[in-house]
Amino acid sequence: MTVASPYASLGFALRREAGLLARDGSVWAWWLVVLCLSALAVSAGLFEVHHQKATLARLAEADRADRMAVLNAQKDWGGAAYHSFHLTYDPPSDFAFAALGRRDDTAWKHRVRMLALEGQIHERDAGNPVIALIGRFDFAFFAAFILPLVLIVLLHDQHAAERVAGRHDLLVATAGRATRLWCLRAGLRAGGVFVAAALPLLVAAALSGTSLHTIGVACGWLLLYVLFWTAVCAALGAWQQAGEVILATLLVLWMLLGIVVPAAGRMVIDRMVHIPSGADILLLQREAVNKAWDVPKAATMQPFVERHPQWAAYAAVERPFEWKWYYAFQQVGDQQAQAVSEAYTAGRKERDRLAGTLALFAPPVLLERSLQSLARTDVQAVLDYEARVRAFHVELRDFYYPKLFRNEPFEQEALKAMPHFGAPASRD
Repeated sequence: MTVASPYASLGFALRREAGLLARDGSVWAWWLVVLCLSALAVSAGLFEVHHQKATLARLAEADRADRMAVLNAQKDWGGAAYHSFHLTYDPPSDFAFAALGRRDDTAWKHRVRMLALEGQIHERDAGNPVIALIGRFDFAFFAAFILPLVLIVLLHDQHAAERVAGRHDLLVATAGRATRLWCLRAGLRAGGVFVAAALPLLVAAALSGTSLHTIGVACGWLLLYVLFWTAVCAALGAWQQAGEVILATLLVLWMLLGIVVPAAGRMVIDRMVHIPSGADILLLQREAVNKAWDVPKAATMQPFVERHPQWAAYAAVERPFEWKWYYAFQQVGDQQAQAVSEAYTAGRKERDRLAGTLALFAPPVLLERSLQSLARTDVQAVLDYEARVRAFHVELRDFYYPKLFRNEPFEQEALKAMPHFGAPASRD
């Protein structure tokens, strides 16, 4: 007697389950829902990224034209520094369409001058309060929170439905390996969900010029996430309970992992790590700057010279108003707010680190954070942008200070050496 090859048996089982699945209209309907929602999510992301890029292009052109017009009308270095604005920005990455992340509730563009910087960094555009509350419907949100619901609907009653129909025991008896039967059924349904979700993402990535490495890692995260929920649904689906009970249990688990744990964890983290607000920094810096008008000029220049001893020989202020004194007390304002600003930055880093640890116990949050990291729309991207703005402001001061303190004659030709803010280098 010839023994059938296990591979042949597997092939037969796969063809049989695929044939049954092909005739199941409800599964195809859910796959179509996933495809449409995924397409809607990436389309919304592409539209927002296009809008942001167009805004930056328009602002960059207007910024250059405005600065040229202002500088051409100036007669001294102090006036040039005071009246000229410089656009700083954090352009969306080529994968930002998939996970807009913190770009909805933090500033990604500023117009800064050579005044006290901290107040300028922590002033930002007023965003849409509804979007700030609920966030945008992007691919990261769709994949993290909607896909599990579809998988739960498709997989929760594999065993229960067969028991109700009276076919369960016969299927198990004739399948040879019952575990393989249920794994095939779950795998085919979940595989269709993954393909339907990933196809629009791949198309959008091609249109955006996303690197193969980035889209490959993103699809890998998505696949692992689908496998996680497939395993959870398959494990609970084998429970000797009615389909309604299994469905309710899976929904409770989804709410626990996607809503309760993250919300409770955020409350705990906020209590553990206290940070000052940007408004506190803004108020402290402005109070220091405004106070400088009412104190002796030597009291302003002393803390400035302590930080910049190279200008000690030029620090004497002999007239009621001098530009070097004005910009010195602007920087002193930043110096007085520095400790609070550093605490604010360190606190956000620590909260984000703890949130990353918490995400290990909340897979939906873990997937969302992972996609945001790939898209450079996470907390670290915000902090990197702020660091680039501060570095650029240092370059501005280094450009103007020699001219102000040495009282160099104003020359339009020298303005060509003025620093310009540049876009960040790619992480890929």
